[in-house]
Amino acid sequence: MQSQEKNTPLNSKGLERYTVSGWVVAALAITLCVGTASAVAQASASAPSAPAAAPSNPAAQAPYLAAPTAPQPLVADPFPAANPKDFTAATPTLATMNSFLNQVWGFDPGRVWRVMAIQPTEAPNVTRVLVYITSTAPNSKPDSVTMYITPDGKHIIDGPFMVYFSATPYAETRALLKARANGAARGAASKDLTIVEFADLQCPYCKVAQSTMDQIVKDFPAAHVVFQQLPLVDIHPSAFKATAYGVCAQKQGDDAFFKYAAGVFDTQQGLTPATDDTLLRAAALRAGLDGDAIALCAKTQATKDIVNADIKLAEDVGINQTPTLVVNGRPISLNIPYDTIKQLIVFQAKLDGVATGAAPDILAPTPPPQPTLSNLPK
Repeated sequence: MQSQEKNTPLNSKGLERYTVSGWVVAALAITLCVGTASAVAQASASAPSAPAAAPSNPAAQAPYLAAPTAPQPLVADPFPAANPKDFTAATPTLATMNSFLNQVWGFDPGRVWRVMAIQPTEAPNVTRVLVYITSTAPNSKPDSVTMYITPDGKHIIDGPFMVYFSATPYAETRALLKARANGAARGAASKDLTIVEFADLQCPYCKVAQSTMDQIVKDFPAAHVVFQQLPLVDIHPSAFKATAYGVCAQKQGDDAFFKYAAGVFDTQQGLTPATDDTLLRAAALRAGLDGDAIALCAKTQATKDIVNADIKLAEDVGINQTPTLVVNGRPISLNIPYDTIKQLIVFQAKLDGVATGAAPDILAPTPPPQPTLSNLPK
């Protein structure tokens, strides 16, 4: 998959929710999961210096943190000791900060970090947090990340991103989607592990992503996997109508919807305002539905209200890109390797104390392809 498609924000409120919601938390996780632990921000000139001796305050001097599944923890502490004098802000606590970082970064067993400072700034009620981070890979060097907690204590600014902040940053979105994600579903009936795909039937990347979604359903039998329609109306002129047809198809059953969606994906390149009724009615017919009845249903105000509610749900959780995967509230790009997607699903399920149903061989990394005569370098 090459990219995601992004809708122009529906309004200023939608843009605000996108930039401050838990969605951007995934940007931190994804950026670091596909690259090395590079510096997000260099320590400023006012960054605290590490003392020569260990601090006397054990609460400020947490050991360097790594995912509990780290296969080969570092033998030597890679970081200088933190100075208790640099933990002068009332909030957040060191425990809250480490819980947040573990939720976002802890899926990677090769990443370790230490919170070095939590301090007030010149700006009223804005807190500065300095974190040292590195990798367990040989010859890795520590880098620094500087973040700022907003006065309300609910958001953290990391570079250009404003991210929802708490000890459990994905919990609110998880609860919201369990209650309101009502798209066609596959897999387990239990919603303990809810995986929601936000997708647009006119989005070519969503079409490509369906093979990945099929694999997720197969590999994680305990997952409740939802296809949540999100028409990007500003860039796809037929997406709203395709979604409306889909709402009516789903009324005949989830299987009927998935057959209809497959038909739309097959002919999506031909969708235009001049052709969409014909092609969408044909997709309904191939799904075994009454095409004329589905077309009439799609034109009703009640159906349009449902489509608008689907758009509002995506807005409420801060998503305006397709395809986007949300695993128990944790947004994940479908552009990353499938092994990493599996790793993130397993990690989030473990954080939430729920089963994935995945067999041990499924969880093992996919081995690289063996060279053959046809793929050897020329």
